[in-house]
Amino acid sequence: MTNTYRLFGSELSPYSVKVRSFFRFKGIEHQWIPRSAAVQAEFQKYAKLPLIPLVVTPPGASGEAEGLQDSTPILERFEASHREPSATPEDPALAFVSALLEEYGDEWGNKWMFHYRWHYQPDAWATAERIALQAAGADGALAVAQTRAAIAERMMGRLGFVGSNDKTQPVIEASFKKALALFDAHLAGRPYVLGARPAMADFGLWGQFYEAATDPTPGALMRASAPNVMAWVKRMLMPKVEGPFEAMTALAPTLRPILKEEVAGLFLPWSQANAQAIGRGDKSFSMSLAGAAWTQEPQKYHARSLAEIRRKYAAAKGAPGLEAILAETGCQAGLA
Repeated sequence: MTNTYRLFGSELSPYSVKVRSFFRFKGIEHQWIPRSAAVQAEFQKYAKLPLIPLVVTPPGASGEAEGLQDSTPILERFEASHREPSATPEDPALAFVSALLEEYGDEWGNKWMFHYRWHYQPDAWATAERIALQAAGADGALAVAQTRAAIAERMMGRLGFVGSNDKTQPVIEASFKKALALFDAHLAGRPYVLGARPAMADFGLWGQFYEAATDPTPGALMRASAPNVMAWVKRMLMPKVEGPFEAMTALAPTLRPILKEEVAGLFLPWSQANAQAIGRGDKSFSMSLAGAAWTQEPQKYHARSLAEIRRKYAAAKGAPGLEAILAETGCQAGLA
């Protein structure tokens, strides 16, 4: 076990399963540890924040293990240290589009997942039951029932953290259904988002779609309308290289609508408004998205991740083909 990484997470955490899928793709030896009271002492020893996933490294030269948190930096660290099989296209324009789609999945896709999971009572109770069984299953049925009720009440009260409310519900649900249709068309002729091997985009998007697929309401929508997405969700449990990345020109016909309608149409305008609200110190912000009213409390973490994707854009700027697809789809303005 000396070279084994310890991955603390939950089957119900999109960011935990994202990292686990990536480790499986890379062939990184790891132990999956569901977070529970039984492992809380070790978790607290290495975690800087009370959040999953947490990766605990094998002891280094100093004899000390290191705790890593935040899924995207975790993936980027291991992409650099374990170069093969690579999840980064050699084409820098395509590599940036992959990073942008990963960010869209992590930040905007999480709105779909969290909204459906905790807005609809059957979904909320089903999820709360699964969490309660993991946390209190050893203590018996009464403990599970009490834990389930407490979790459902607490999490349903947190919908506002991702911007889910009565005003934004139509936009979130329409976006989920639109994204399903767009990605189903895109995945009709390829096993992964950028071709015949998984990219960073796949891992960021997949964590949210995987969780949605396990919940009653969005899962039913996915099974009824998006067979190619469902096949990809299953494939990404054990992702592997099946061939090369495709060229941007081959991907563009079905990739362009995703970038235009979802990333440029919703995600980047929301990202800008959120960052501006934080800069002003506002406690809430309102805007128009897709012709509908959107109001929510600012999400502080996302302002940092927007700055990071803009940094990546500045580094990739000038890559052949990048400016063209970003301009065509309207993404350029939101990244400037």
